[in-house]
Amino acid sequence: MPHYVVGHKIPDSDSICSAIALSYLKTTLGEETVPARLGELSPETLFILDKFGFEQPELKMSYAGESLYVVDHSERTQAPDDIDEATILGIIDHHKLGDLTTSTPLECWIRPVGCTNTIIKMMYDFHNVEIPKNIAGAMMCAILSDTVIFKSPTCTTADIKCVEALAEIAGIDDAEALGMEMFKVKSAVEGTPARDLVLRDFKDFDMNGNLVGIGQLEVIDLAIFDDIKADLEADIAKLKAEGNRHSVLLLLTDIMKEGSEMLVVSDNADLTEKAYGKATVDGKVWLDGVLSRKKQVVPPLQESFS
Repeated sequence: MPHYVVGHKIPDSDSICSAIALSYLKTTLGEETVPARLGELSPETLFILDKFGFEQPELKMSYAGESLYVVDHSERTQAPDDIDEATILGIIDHHKLGDLTTSTPLECWIRPVGCTNTIIKMMYDFHNVEIPKNIAGAMMCAILSDTVIFKSPTCTTADIKCVEALAEIAGIDDAEALGMEMFKVKSAVEGTPARDLVLRDFKDFDMNGNLVGIGQLEVIDLAIFDDIKADLEADIAKLKAEGNRHSVLLLLTDIMKEGSEMLVVSDNADLTEKAYGKATVDGKVWLDGVLSRKKQVVPPLQESFS
Protein backbone atom coordinates (compact mmCIF):
# COMPACT_ATOMS: atom_id res chain seq x y z
CA MET A 1 0.00 0.00 0.00
CA PRO A 2 1.29 3.46 -0.81
CA HIS A 3 1.73 6.15 1.78
CA TYR A 4 -0.09 9.48 1.47
CA VAL A 5 0.94 13.11 1.71
CA VAL A 6 -1.79 15.49 2.82
CA GLY A 7 -2.01 19.11 3.92
CA HIS A 8 -4.64 20.85 5.99
CA LYS A 9 -8.41 21.07 5.64
CA ILE A 10 -9.54 23.73 3.13
CA PRO A 11 -6.22 23.34 1.30
CA ASP A 12 -4.30 26.27 -0.13
CA SER A 13 -1.66 26.24 -2.85
CA ASP A 14 1.16 25.44 -0.43
CA SER A 15 -0.67 22.38 0.94
CA ILE A 16 -1.42 21.01 -2.53
CA CYS A 17 1.93 21.76 -4.15
CA SER A 18 3.71 20.40 -1.06
CA ALA A 19 1.78 17.15 -1.34
CA ILE A 20 2.70 16.82 -5.02
CA ALA A 21 6.37 17.73 -4.52
CA LEU A 22 6.93 15.58 -1.44
CA SER A 23 5.16 12.54 -2.90
CA TYR A 24 7.46 12.67 -5.96
CA LEU A 25 10.54 13.00 -3.75
CA LYS A 26 9.56 10.11 -1.48
CA THR A 27 8.62 7.89 -4.42
CA THR A 28 11.94 8.67 -6.13
CA LEU A 29 13.70 7.64 -2.93
CA GLY A 30 11.92 4.26 -3.08
CA GLU A 31 8.95 4.95 -0.80
CA GLU A 32 5.76 4.78 -2.87
CA THR A 33 3.77 7.84 -1.90
CA VAL A 34 0.79 9.64 -3.43
CA PRO A 35 -0.55 13.18 -2.91
CA ALA A 36 -4.01 13.74 -1.46
CA ARG A 37 -6.21 16.63 -0.37
CA LEU A 38 -8.75 17.36 2.36
CA GLY A 39 -11.07 19.61 0.38
CA GLU A 40 -11.87 21.46 -2.81
CA LEU A 41 -9.24 23.62 -4.46
CA SER A 42 -9.14 27.41 -4.71
CA PRO A 43 -9.09 29.19 -8.09
CA GLU A 44 -5.43 30.08 -7.51
CA THR A 45 -4.44 26.46 -6.90
CA LEU A 46 -6.39 25.31 -9.95
CA PHE A 47 -4.56 27.97 -11.97
CA ILE A 48 -1.19 26.58 -10.81
CA LEU A 49 -2.11 22.96 -11.51
CA ASP A 50 -3.43 23.84 -14.95
CA LYS A 51 -0.36 25.92 -15.84
CA PHE A 52 2.04 23.11 -15.00
CA GLY A 53 -0.07 20.19 -16.20
CA PHE A 54 -1.11 18.47 -12.96
CA GLU A 55 -4.29 16.62 -12.13
CA GLN A 56 -5.92 17.40 -8.81
CA PRO A 57 -4.62 15.15 -6.02
CA GLU A 58 -7.03 12.51 -4.77
CA LEU A 59 -9.79 13.81 -2.50
CA LYS A 60 -9.40 11.57 0.55
CA MET A 61 -10.99 12.45 3.88
CA SER A 62 -10.35 9.25 5.88
CA TYR A 63 -6.90 7.93 6.83
CA ALA A 64 -7.71 5.29 9.44
CA GLY A 65 -5.20 2.48 9.06
CA GLU A 66 -3.10 4.47 6.57
CA SER A 67 0.43 5.86 6.81
CA LEU A 68 0.91 9.47 5.85
CA TYR A 69 3.13 12.51 5.77
CA VAL A 70 1.54 15.71 7.06
CA VAL A 71 2.49 18.94 5.29
CA ASP A 72 1.83 22.63 5.94
CA HIS A 73 0.38 22.17 9.44
CA SER A 74 0.66 20.22 12.68
CA GLU A 75 -2.68 21.21 14.19
CA ARG A 76 -5.28 18.60 15.13
CA THR A 77 -8.12 20.98 14.16
CA GLN A 78 -6.70 21.17 10.61
CA ALA A 79 -5.83 17.48 10.20
CA PRO A 80 -8.02 14.56 9.01
CA ASP A 81 -10.75 13.82 11.56
CA ASP A 82 -9.44 10.27 12.06
CA ILE A 83 -5.75 11.23 12.31
CA ASP A 84 -5.46 9.35 15.62
CA GLU A 85 -6.18 6.10 13.74
CA ALA A 86 -3.41 6.75 11.19
CA THR A 87 0.39 6.47 11.37
CA ILE A 88 2.13 9.79 10.90
CA LEU A 89 5.47 9.15 9.18
CA GLY A 90 6.59 12.76 9.10
CA ILE A 91 5.65 16.42 9.42
CA ILE A 92 6.97 19.10 7.06
CA ASP A 93 5.78 22.54 8.08
CA HIS A 94 6.58 26.24 8.49
CA HIS A 95 4.01 27.16 11.17
CA LYS A 96 4.16 27.04 14.93
CA LEU A 97 4.32 23.54 16.37
CA GLY A 98 0.79 22.29 16.89
CA ASP A 99 -0.75 19.51 18.95
CA LEU A 100 -0.38 16.44 16.72
CA THR A 101 1.38 13.63 18.55
CA THR A 102 2.65 10.19 17.58
CA SER A 103 3.43 6.92 19.33
CA THR A 104 6.48 6.21 17.15
CA PRO A 105 9.48 8.27 15.96
CA LEU A 106 8.89 10.34 12.84
CA GLU A 107 10.68 12.52 10.31
CA CYS A 108 10.32 16.25 11.02
CA TRP A 109 11.37 19.16 8.85
CA ILE A 110 10.07 22.32 10.52
CA ARG A 111 11.66 25.65 9.59
CA PRO A 112 10.73 29.32 10.21
CA VAL A 113 10.41 30.18 6.52
CA GLY A 114 7.61 31.59 4.41
CA CYS A 115 6.40 28.39 2.77
CA THR A 116 6.46 24.61 3.17
CA ASN A 117 7.69 24.26 -0.41
CA THR A 118 10.87 26.12 0.57
CA ILE A 119 11.53 23.34 3.08
CA ILE A 120 10.77 20.66 0.50
CA LYS A 121 13.27 22.31 -1.86
CA MET A 122 15.82 21.90 0.96
CA MET A 123 14.84 18.22 1.19
CA TYR A 124 15.43 17.71 -2.55
CA ASP A 125 18.85 19.31 -2.15
CA PHE A 126 19.65 17.21 0.92
CA HIS A 127 18.82 13.98 -0.93
CA ASN A 128 20.43 15.21 -4.16
CA VAL A 129 17.26 14.55 -6.18
CA GLU A 130 16.63 16.52 -9.36
CA ILE A 131 13.36 18.45 -9.39
CA PRO A 132 11.23 17.96 -12.53
CA LYS A 133 10.44 21.15 -14.45
CA ASN A 134 6.69 21.08 -13.76
CA ILE A 135 7.09 20.36 -10.04
CA ALA A 136 9.63 23.18 -9.77
CA GLY A 137 7.09 25.57 -11.32
CA ALA A 138 4.35 24.54 -8.92
CA MET A 139 6.67 24.81 -5.90
CA MET A 140 7.78 28.27 -7.03
CA CYS A 141 4.18 29.47 -7.34
CA ALA A 142 3.33 28.16 -3.88
CA ILE A 143 6.22 30.12 -2.38
CA LEU A 144 5.16 33.28 -4.23
CA SER A 145 1.62 32.80 -2.93
CA ASP A 146 2.56 32.18 0.70
CA THR A 147 5.08 35.04 0.81
CA VAL A 148 2.70 37.43 -1.03
CA ILE A 149 5.37 37.83 -3.74
CA PHE A 150 8.02 38.44 -1.05
CA LYS A 151 5.99 41.20 0.70
CA SER A 152 4.98 39.11 3.71
CA PRO A 153 7.00 39.47 6.94
CA THR A 154 7.27 35.67 6.89
CA CYS A 155 9.43 35.84 3.77
CA THR A 156 13.07 34.90 4.29
CA THR A 157 16.21 34.93 2.19
CA ALA A 158 15.76 31.18 1.82
CA ASP A 159 12.34 31.68 0.20
CA ILE A 160 13.72 34.21 -2.29
CA LYS A 161 16.68 32.00 -3.19
CA CYS A 162 14.41 28.98 -3.64
CA VAL A 163 12.13 30.92 -5.99
CA GLU A 164 15.15 31.99 -8.04
CA ALA A 165 16.42 28.40 -8.28
CA LEU A 166 13.01 26.91 -9.00
CA ALA A 167 12.25 29.54 -11.66
CA GLU A 168 15.45 28.59 -13.46
CA ILE A 169 14.52 24.90 -13.38
CA ALA A 170 10.98 25.65 -14.56
CA GLY A 171 12.12 28.01 -17.30
CA ILE A 172 10.21 30.99 -15.88
CA ASP A 173 11.87 34.30 -16.82
CA ASP A 174 9.79 36.60 -14.59
CA ALA A 175 8.59 34.84 -11.44
CA GLU A 176 7.09 37.97 -9.89
CA ALA A 177 5.00 38.67 -12.99
CA LEU A 178 3.60 35.15 -12.72
CA GLY A 179 2.91 35.86 -9.05
CA MET A 180 0.82 38.89 -10.02
CA GLU A 181 -1.13 36.71 -12.47
CA MET A 182 -1.93 34.39 -9.56
CA PHE A 183 -3.12 37.23 -7.37
CA LYS A 184 -5.34 38.54 -10.16
CA VAL A 185 -6.96 35.08 -10.19
CA LYS A 186 -7.36 35.36 -6.40
CA SER A 187 -8.97 38.78 -6.83
CA ALA A 188 -11.71 37.50 -9.15
CA VAL A 189 -14.52 37.16 -6.60
CA GLU A 190 -17.51 38.40 -8.58
CA GLY A 191 -20.38 35.92 -8.58
CA THR A 192 -18.80 33.67 -5.96
CA PRO A 193 -21.08 32.80 -3.00
CA ALA A 194 -20.09 34.43 0.29
CA ARG A 195 -19.57 31.08 2.03
CA ASP A 196 -17.18 29.95 -0.70
CA LEU A 197 -15.16 33.13 -0.27
CA VAL A 198 -15.09 32.89 3.53
CA LEU A 199 -13.87 29.29 3.35
CA ARG A 200 -11.45 29.83 0.46
CA ASP A 201 -8.50 30.07 2.87
CA PHE A 202 -9.88 29.30 6.33
CA LYS A 203 -8.31 27.61 9.33
CA ASP A 204 -9.59 26.71 12.78
CA PHE A 205 -7.35 27.08 15.82
CA ASP A 206 -7.71 25.83 19.38
CA MET A 207 -6.80 28.82 21.54
CA ASN A 208 -6.75 27.75 25.18
CA GLY A 209 -9.88 25.66 24.69
CA ASN A 210 -11.62 28.22 22.46
CA LEU A 211 -12.26 27.40 18.82
CA VAL A 212 -11.28 30.38 16.67
CA GLY A 213 -11.68 30.41 12.89
CA ILE A 214 -9.55 32.73 10.76
CA GLY A 215 -10.04 33.21 7.04
CA GLN A 216 -8.07 35.33 4.61
CA LEU A 217 -8.73 36.75 1.15
CA GLU A 218 -5.73 38.33 -0.56
CA VAL A 219 -6.50 40.70 -3.41
CA ILE A 220 -4.88 43.53 -5.35
CA ASP A 221 -7.62 46.07 -4.47
CA LEU A 222 -10.02 45.96 -1.50
CA ALA A 223 -12.60 47.89 -3.56
CA ILE A 224 -13.68 44.58 -5.09
CA PHE A 225 -15.36 43.77 -1.74
CA ASP A 226 -17.44 46.96 -1.60
CA ASP A 227 -20.61 45.33 -2.92
CA ILE A 228 -20.29 42.07 -1.00
CA LYS A 229 -18.77 43.04 2.36
CA ALA A 230 -22.16 42.96 4.10
CA ASP A 231 -22.69 39.42 2.79
CA LEU A 232 -19.27 38.37 4.10
CA GLU A 233 -20.04 39.86 7.52
CA ALA A 234 -23.35 38.02 7.68
CA ASP A 235 -21.76 34.75 6.65
CA ILE A 236 -18.97 34.78 9.23
CA ALA A 237 -21.64 35.33 11.88
CA LYS A 238 -23.48 32.24 10.60
CA LEU A 239 -20.23 30.27 10.48
CA LYS A 240 -19.49 31.16 14.09
CA ALA A 241 -22.90 29.92 15.23
CA GLU A 242 -22.80 26.74 13.12
CA GLY A 243 -19.42 25.65 14.44
CA ASN A 244 -19.86 26.73 18.07
CA ARG A 245 -16.82 28.93 17.61
CA HIS A 246 -15.73 31.57 20.09
CA SER A 247 -14.73 33.90 17.25
CA VAL A 248 -14.50 34.08 13.48
CA LEU A 249 -12.15 36.55 11.81
CA LEU A 250 -11.90 37.28 8.11
CA LEU A 251 -8.85 39.15 6.81
CA LEU A 252 -9.40 41.16 3.64
CA THR A 253 -5.79 41.70 2.62
CA ASP A 254 -4.73 44.34 0.12
CA ILE A 255 -1.33 43.21 -1.16
CA MET A 256 -0.67 46.56 -2.86
CA LYS A 257 -1.47 48.73 0.19
CA GLU A 258 0.17 46.08 2.41
CA GLY A 259 -2.48 45.90 5.08
CA SER A 260 -5.67 44.09 6.03
CA GLU A 261 -9.20 44.97 7.01
CA MET A 262 -10.34 42.43 9.59
CA LEU A 263 -14.01 41.50 9.87
CA VAL A 264 -14.77 40.17 13.35
CA VAL A 265 -17.56 38.30 15.14
CA SER A 266 -16.62 37.22 18.66
CA ASP A 267 -17.85 36.45 22.13
CA ASN A 268 -15.33 39.06 23.32
CA ALA A 269 -16.16 42.62 22.36
CA ASP A 270 -12.58 43.70 23.06
CA LEU A 271 -10.92 40.84 21.14
CA THR A 272 -8.91 42.94 18.68
CA GLU A 273 -8.09 45.62 21.24
CA LYS A 274 -6.51 43.01 23.52
CA ALA A 275 -4.70 41.23 20.68
CA TYR A 276 -3.68 44.07 18.37
CA GLY A 277 -4.21 47.27 20.35
CA LYS A 278 -6.98 48.43 18.02
CA ALA A 279 -10.70 48.23 18.73
CA THR A 280 -13.23 47.11 16.17
CA VAL A 281 -15.76 49.63 14.93
CA ASP A 282 -18.99 48.09 13.58
CA GLY A 283 -17.24 44.71 13.50
CA LYS A 284 -14.28 45.92 11.42
CA VAL A 285 -10.74 47.10 12.04
CA TRP A 286 -7.89 48.11 9.69
CA LEU A 287 -4.49 46.60 10.54
CA ASP A 288 -1.77 48.45 8.70
CA GLY A 289 1.14 46.30 7.54
CA VAL A 290 -0.62 43.03 8.42
CA LEU A 291 -0.29 40.48 5.62
CA SER A 292 0.47 37.25 7.45
CA ARG A 293 -2.09 35.22 9.40
CA LYS A 294 0.67 32.92 10.61
CA LYS A 295 3.05 35.55 11.96
CA GLN A 296 1.01 38.70 12.60
CA VAL A 297 -2.51 37.50 13.41
CA VAL A 298 -2.37 34.15 15.19
CA PRO A 299 0.44 34.73 17.75
CA PRO A 300 -0.95 37.89 19.42
CA LEU A 301 -4.46 36.43 19.31
CA GLN A 302 -3.26 33.20 20.93
CA GLU A 303 -1.49 35.26 23.59
CA SER A 304 -4.67 37.18 24.36
CA PHE A 305 -6.40 33.90 25.23
CA SER A 306 -3.67 32.63 27.54
